[in-house]
Amino acid sequence: MAEAEAVQLKEEGNRHFQLQDYKAATKSYSQALKLTKDKALLATLYRNRAACGLKTESYVQAASDASRAIDINSSDIKALYRRCQALEHLGKLDQAFKDVQRCATLEPRNQNFQDTLRRLNTSIQEKLRVQFSTDSRVQKMFEILLDENSEADKLEKAANNLIVLGREEAGAEMIFQNNGVGLLLQLMDTKRPELVLAAVRTLSGLCSGHRARATVILHAVRIDRICGLMAVENEEMSLAICNLLQAIIDSLSGEDKREHRGKDEALVLDTKKDLKQITSHLLDMLVSKKVSGQGRDQALNLLNKNVPRKDLAIHDNSRTIYVVDNGLRKILKVVGQVPDLPSCLPLTDNTRMLASILINKLYDDLRCDPERDHFRKICEEYITGKFDPQDMDKNVIAIQTVSGILQGPFDLGNQLLGLKGVMELMVALCGSEREVDQLVAVEALIHASTKLNRATFIITNGVSLLKEIYKTTKSEKIKIRTLVGLCKLGSAGGTDYGLRQFAEGSTEKLAKQCRKWLCSASIDTRTRRWAVEGLAYLTLDADVKDDLVQDIPALQAMFELAKTTDKTILYSVATTLVNCTNSYDVKEVIPELVQLAKFSKQHVPEEHPKDKKDFIDMRVKRLLKAGVTSALTCMVKADSAILTDQTKELLARVFLALCDNPKDRGTIVAQGGGKVLIPLALEGTDVGKVKAAHALAKIAAVSNPDIAFPGERVYEVVRPLVSLLDTQRDGLQNYEALLGLTNLSGRSDKLRQKIFKERALPDIENYMFENHDQLRQAATECMCNMVVNKEVQERFLADGNDRLKLVVLLCGEDDDKVQNAAAGALAMLTAAHKKLCLKMTQVTTQWLEILQRLCLHDRLSVQHRGLVIAYNLLAADAELAKKLVESELLEILTVVGKQEPDEKKGAVVQTARECLIKCMDYGFIKPVS
Repeated sequence: MAEAEAVQLKEEGNRHFQLQDYKAATKSYSQALKLTKDKALLATLYRNRAACGLKTESYVQAASDASRAIDINSSDIKALYRRCQALEHLGKLDQAFKDVQRCATLEPRNQNFQDTLRRLNTSIQEKLRVQFSTDSRVQKMFEILLDENSEADKLEKAANNLIVLGREEAGAEMIFQNNGVGLLLQLMDTKRPELVLAAVRTLSGLCSGHRARATVILHAVRIDRICGLMAVENEEMSLAICNLLQAIIDSLSGEDKREHRGKDEALVLDTKKDLKQITSHLLDMLVSKKVSGQGRDQALNLLNKNVPRKDLAIHDNSRTIYVVDNGLRKILKVVGQVPDLPSCLPLTDNTRMLASILINKLYDDLRCDPERDHFRKICEEYITGKFDPQDMDKNVIAIQTVSGILQGPFDLGNQLLGLKGVMELMVALCGSEREVDQLVAVEALIHASTKLNRATFIITNGVSLLKEIYKTTKSEKIKIRTLVGLCKLGSAGGTDYGLRQFAEGSTEKLAKQCRKWLCSASIDTRTRRWAVEGLAYLTLDADVKDDLVQDIPALQAMFELAKTTDKTILYSVATTLVNCTNSYDVKEVIPELVQLAKFSKQHVPEEHPKDKKDFIDMRVKRLLKAGVTSALTCMVKADSAILTDQTKELLARVFLALCDNPKDRGTIVAQGGGKVLIPLALEGTDVGKVKAAHALAKIAAVSNPDIAFPGERVYEVVRPLVSLLDTQRDGLQNYEALLGLTNLSGRSDKLRQKIFKERALPDIENYMFENHDQLRQAATECMCNMVVNKEVQERFLADGNDRLKLVVLLCGEDDDKVQNAAAGALAMLTAAHKKLCLKMTQVTTQWLEILQRLCLHDRLSVQHRGLVIAYNLLAADAELAKKLVESELLEILTVVGKQEPDEKKGAVVQTARECLIKCMDYGFIKPVS
């Protein structure tokens, strides 16, 4: 009954449709749909209701109904065409095109379908042209950004799109050509922070790698305006402007490493004037009270990065000479700032340290003694010019300046300590009643006692002074600093257990007090930093190290400090961790020299009992449990000149110590250690890069590369690993680098290609010749993975080399693991190229004997690979197959093939049988019934 009624309603709907009463027709079809379950009728009803939707311009409903009809019958040509019409009206041209394309395939002679196909194709091309026209995109974005009534989400999207477009060369050029700089300046004039930021970031994209655009933008925006924006309190804005200036400097100086040819080169003949103007404005920022602490830091970061030579082989150090002549006094003013004095400039926790680093870099960049003497004289004149018996504030600034220089070029600071009146003034300030005087004097004393000979001088002259201050002062800030001074002096003997400055147990007591202050939440961060400084010295004592790693709250307090915005703590934390993990260099003790030293009554360094390997391993375990990896990760990511190459080296040393145990490497990877090791392996001191590369090798050797180095990052790991394949590195570094490359080369051909492009192949081959069994094995396993690559195979195919001979001979080695790897490589090479099968028989007269030994091997994996090689040779050439059949190999294949295949031997027996079948195909042997 229901089905019959549904058919009646359908007929009724059709009559309404013919009378153009589409609403009534829709109603009838909808009622019919509720009454039937017949699929053919359902498809017709949906298709008919879609036609009504097209007539009433209800395109969403029409598309939906047509889709339901198509779901029931995918070849319903009417439903396909109706959905195509609905989608076209909805603007979904690409989907409509697919539907009509299907219709035209089903009915190729239907002219209506062909016309629609052509029309939609034209519409799509036009839409794409308009949609992806950079002109229209740029114009549309600026319209949204400059419209005061634009919605917030539209504004944000337009701003982000503009930034992305500015980073593409085509987009950047189009923005530039269409008055983009003028429009971006209008955005900056709006004074709305989010729009100003978008404009600045877009300008950075326009400047990158284009000298002419960078010059135009520098002059259009003006350097005074750029520096004015960088001077604001807003950290995000200050950093964005810093990035813009860096992009301009890189383009003007050619540091972007891109070639400038033809028109681009002709547009800008000389950029020195602009670069000098930028440097001059940055130096002026250092001493301006209108500049925020954040802005001052960014100015110092830019000077640190761009003024000193990056490579001392470059002769020209004119930028440094210009800064010394025109800005050294300004830098010294920043170094000498005392936060507690009313005249102090706005600073952050990092400002003075950044200035000290800049002084150090400038001093190191000088080429000769006259330049250094000139530098020293400026410093001397500045400091002595501050001496004033009537004005204690000036004297404090003078000592603070010396203290800052001691944190930079220590030799220069040492010379300044010898200036008449400096040490006397430090002693006088220690006895002052003002807290600020004592703070500055004690800090200066601490920085002055870096070398053992200098510490000895202070031990005899200043320890009593520090102890007196420690006992009498009521200020916690001064107490901590004097204690650090005592810590530093107490550790003057380094790791030498026999050379201690203080009585037994004194260093443990000092360390305990430091840990107590470190954990005290009531003490300000700047002061707690000094507690870490104290531990950096005291942890040279193994008893102190052991106590620290067992004090979890103290460790976590130190890690939290390392993650704060105060980056001056990085070196101290890194030093403490190096001490705790014993990852510093230890001189090899030669017994004969020790005996000689004892005979001549010379001091012989002693190792602390708790510096043995078991104790070190236990400390590493506790550090990992306390979350050291996440702290190290944050420290490496610090984008500041305070993260010096020396600090990076310390961090690399710690990572290497943490990675020593394979069981701990998963934890390190999970906490982001794998990713941050890559920049440490690519930048920094030579020692630091090697240590970081070795840590990477340890991780790459045992970890899944997709997890340890996700995405494109995995390709960056290859170069550091290849750098370890050097005869100057030790055997363990070579071995673990080979293991890491083996793991990577087994992942994908793209990684094999990267290893090949880094020219690692000759090095891998060299280690295949090594006498050391493990190195030879690791290199052969790596080559086994590499031979899958076509370019590597071409090297084996080339005439005039012994590569294939080496692999064949390695198959005859006594070492099972080397045999296994070499046989694997040979199996893949012979499978890939028939030429290599023939070549294998020519490289050595022992080839057949080696092959037979492989096919009879006790180890099933080696035997299987030998049988695969035999099959490849049989399949390659009939003459070669005949030669093999005439040898003892046929007997070996017959014996192996007759065995009953079990779970373990299945592959071996099957391959032997395939060899015999191949022989039968040639007609060399016949089956036995």
